[in-house]
Amino acid sequence: MHTRYTDITPYETLDGSSIRELMHPAVHGNRGQSLAEAVIAPQQETRLHRHACSEEIYHVSTGHGRMQLGAESLVIGPGDTVHIPPGTAHKVRNTGDQPLYLLCVCTPAYSHDDTELL
Repeated sequence: MHTRYTDITPYETLDGSSIRELMHPAVHGNRGQSLAEAVIAPQQETRLHRHACSEEIYHVSTGHGRMQLGAESLVIGPGDTVHIPPGTAHKVRNTGDQPLYLLCVCTPAYSHDDTELL
């Protein structure tokens, strides 16, 4: 399967980030994980949430922010990668003046039904 970035329409997830599903089983036929690009506008943040089933990995492509990961507060920037275990509350704030771009890998694949807003 091959996808083209320009053919993928972004949408807003329950946590408030703009997402492009680069690869998702429901659309592309891959099996157990999803890969998405999330964009958070300057000085904006996602809503605090958790996923009961999905394990996530976030990788910062560009921009700067602060991530709440359970009881921790992490400064994040280009090249940083964060593991988010299932059931861990998290949110991201863009602390910069440019969009914050994150690559998000979810296993099992992202689902609104697995997102609990806190």
